[in-house]
Amino acid sequence: MNYPAFFDRLPVIRLRDPLAQFLGVNDDGVLDYRYVDAVRLAGHSCPTVGAAWNMSRLALAALYGDELPCRGAIRVDLANAGDEGVTGVIASVVTLLTGAAGDGGFKGIAGQFRRRSLLTYGVGIPLELRLTRLDDGRSVDVACDTSRIPADPAMADLLRQCLSGQADEAARRRFGSLWQERVRCLLEDFADDPQVFIVRPGA
Repeated sequence: MNYPAFFDRLPVIRLRDPLAQFLGVNDDGVLDYRYVDAVRLAGHSCPTVGAAWNMSRLALAALYGDELPCRGAIRVDLANAGDEGVTGVIASVVTLLTGAAGDGGFKGIAGQFRRRSLLTYGVGIPLELRLTRLDDGRSVDVACDTSRIPADPAMADLLRQCLSGQADEAARRRFGSLWQERVRCLLEDFADDPQVFIVRPGA
């Protein structure tokens, strides 16, 4: 799979999943997730997928510090309804990393390892997303303001050409390159910018 070089430069998100260990995936249940995993899940790379990835990274770091986050032991709340805007895309990336799922999630084994009903939409929280540790109840709220990441002025016309079928191969490639450059900017240049990624202790 060929993809932009910045995908491999982004930090790896390492977690411990007790279910993976229990079912023999590996000896310690430690799993490494890379941005390209989220891209494969979503089928594309865009500011929404990038924002969901980095919001999750920052929230997990705030909740666990130097400790490995425990996948499957985190509740996820989203402020918006699942069919509102890009909320569903964000939720799918967060589910990938946390294991938290809605009604269709894994129901567990003899009362353990349950992931079902750990993700809820339309919750009255102050920011876009809340992650809560199930072991100690600590939570963190996060949001992303992608409007602060400017798009190249040429993108609007290139998008119009692509959607209307008027773009040639060079124009299509140029649009894709500029699109990914905006994602790169979000995830490399602004990944820890508190005006772009807001992180606050949950109530």
